[in-house]
Amino acid sequence: MQQRTPGATIDIAALRRAGREAVVTMLAAIGTLWCALALDPEPGPAVLAVVLCLSLSRSHLDRDRQGRIEAAVALPAVALVAVGVGLLLQSAPWIGAAVFTGGMFLSIWLRRFGSMASRAGSLIALPFVALLSTPYIPSTKVSHMLAVWIPVIVALLALLWVSALHALARRLNFLAPSQTPVRPPPSTVTMPAPPRDGALRPVASTRMAIQMAVALAVSFVVGYAFFAERWAWIVLTAFIVNSGNRGRLDVAYKSVLRVLGAASGTLAALVLSAHLGSHDTATAVMILLVVFLGVWLRPISYAWWALFVTIALALLQGFAGTPALHMLWPRLEEIAIGAIIGVASAWFVLPVRSTGVLRRRLADALAALAEALDPATPHRTPDAFIAAIAGLEQVRPAFHASRFVTRRFRAAQPADWVDTLVACRAPAVALIEKGEMPGGVRRAVGAARKAMRDPADMLPALQALHRSLHEPPPCDRTEPAQAKAPPL
Repeated sequence: MQQRTPGATIDIAALRRAGREAVVTMLAAIGTLWCALALDPEPGPAVLAVVLCLSLSRSHLDRDRQGRIEAAVALPAVALVAVGVGLLLQSAPWIGAAVFTGGMFLSIWLRRFGSMASRAGSLIALPFVALLSTPYIPSTKVSHMLAVWIPVIVALLALLWVSALHALARRLNFLAPSQTPVRPPPSTVTMPAPPRDGALRPVASTRMAIQMAVALAVSFVVGYAFFAERWAWIVLTAFIVNSGNRGRLDVAYKSVLRVLGAASGTLAALVLSAHLGSHDTATAVMILLVVFLGVWLRPISYAWWALFVTIALALLQGFAGTPALHMLWPRLEEIAIGAIIGVASAWFVLPVRSTGVLRRRLADALAALAEALDPATPHRTPDAFIAAIAGLEQVRPAFHASRFVTRRFRAAQPADWVDTLVACRAPAVALIEKGEMPGGVRRAVGAARKAMRDPADMLPALQALHRSLHEPPPCDRTEPAQAKAPPL
C-alpha cells in the first residue's frame, strides 16, 4: 500500500508575507490614484492607476535597477500604443481586435528570446490588460491633448510609487530583501519528451502564444457578434485563464476558479450594492478594501482574487451609472463563455501536457538538490533547490484538484509526487545549510532522478528520498563539507 504524503495546508508565514506585500501594493495604488485624480477627476485614469500598480507589483519589474530602467523607457511607448489600440477598439473594432490579439501574442512569444525579452513582453502586456479591465469613461474635464498623454503619465507614476514604496519597505525590513531569481540547473535525466521543436511542433512559448491568440480571436468574434456592449468580459476571461499557462490542467483549474469566484462575487456585489446605494465615498472605500483582500488572499487560491475583483468591478460600475442588477448576471454568463473558450484553446490548439510540465519541474528540483549535495560543488547553497520547489508549488493546486476529482478511479496521482518532494524541502535545506552530505540521501536523490523515466517508479523513489531525509539510518555515514587536517 502506497504511503501518501498529507496534502497542502495553509502556510501562515506565506500568508503574512502576502499580507505585507498587499499593504505595500495598496499604498502604492492609493498614491498613484491620488495623483491620477489630481490630473483628471474622472474615474478612468484612477482605475488605470490601480490596475497598473497591481500588475507592476506582481510582475516584479521594479525589484532591480535594470528592471526599473527598462520599465521607465518602455512603459510610455507601450502606453501610447495601448491608447491607440483603445481608440481603435472604439472606432474600428475589428482592426482594434486584430492589433490587440497581435500585441498579446507578441508579449508571450518574446519569452523564447531570454529574460530581457520576457521582461519586454511583460511591459507590453500591462497596458493591454488595463484596456480590458478599465471601463472606458470619456474625460470631459481635461483637454484632448492631455487626455491622450494621461495614460503615459499614470503609467510612470505607477512605476514611481511601486518602486519607491517597495524599496522603502525592504529598507525598513517590512518586506524581505529583493533577490535575484535563481534558476535550478537543468536536469540531465533522460525523460520521454515532447517531439522536437520544429515547424510542426513549436517551442512551448510559441505554442502558448498561439493558444492565447486563438482564444482572444475567438473571444472577440463571439463578443462582437453576440455581446456587442459587453464583449470585454469574454475577452478578459479568456486572457486570464490562459495567462501563465502551465498545461491544460492548469487552464481548466483556473477557469473553474474564475467562474466560481465570479459567481460568489456577483452575489456579494448585489448585496453590497443594495446597502451602499450611490454613496460615492463609501463605495470607493469598499472598492479599495476588497481589492486589498483580493491581493492578500490570491496566494491561497485564485478563487479569492476572482471573487473580490468581481465585487470591486461591480461596485465600480456605480460610478458609470449602471445598476448592478442589470449587469452582474449577464457578466457572469460572459465570464463562463470566456472560460470555455480559454479551456478549448488550451486543450485543442497545440496542447501542453500538464504531467509533462510537472515531470520537468520535478526533475529540475532533483537536479538542484543533487548539485547542492555534491561534494564537488564548490559553493553549496539551497537557493536553486528552493527556487525549483517554488516553481513546483505553482502547479500544485491544479493537481490537488485533479486528485480530489479522480481519486476513486485513478490509482496513480501526480499530486502525490508533488506533495512528497515538497515535504522534503525543509530537511533538505537544513542538510545543505549545515554542510552535511549523507551518502544515503545522495543515493536516494540519484535513484529518484533515475525514476523520472518511468511514472510507475516515481512515487516509491520520492517516498524513499523523503524517508532518508526524515529518518536517516543510524549507520549512515555523513561526508563532511571539507576534510579536516590530520592532527600534528
